[in-house]
Amino acid sequence: MAITKLIADSITSGAIANTPSFHVNLSSDQSVSDNTMTKIQFDRETFDTNSAYDASTNYRFTVPSGQSGKYFFYFNVNSGGTLSAVDQNSAQFYLNGSSRGNYGADFRNNPVVDHICNGSIVLDLSVGDYVEVYGKVNFNTGSGSIKSGGTARPDEVSFGGYRIIE
Repeated sequence: MAITKLIADSITSGAIANTPSFHVNLSSDQSVSDNTMTKIQFDRETFDTNSAYDASTNYRFTVPSGQSGKYFFYFNVNSGGTLSAVDQNSAQFYLNGSSRGNYGADFRNNPVVDHICNGSIVLDLSVGDYVEVYGKVNFNTGSGSIKSGGTARPDEVSFGGYRIIE
């Protein structure tokens, strides 16, 4: 019987490396129109093992050549407005331009200043497939934005993913 010793800090390739992988966040608040689904422009990369995330133009992850498989994706989206302005917020994964799941909250009976919406999904992807995150905020007054979290809390608004199996 063969025994394999795994050292977590040394796994950089092979079936259990979980690559490609990426994690991005928002460098500054992004203004959004009331009750309108808007692509979130995650423009600051923490890491991107295969240069598969576009942080400057399309703000999306695209499966690189030879890397099809099942992927796990997650997001955290903090939306807010002026004092007690948020009635509803939601965020969605988009796969190749189509919505894949809706995550959100309804505060119409008790509006809030801001709210963090979290979501995760497993997708079976082929080479060239792309994944994005969109958000929507419904304000009862004023205007709002997708909050960046700044330098103190950069992952308050973040998007990431990794391949879990070929």
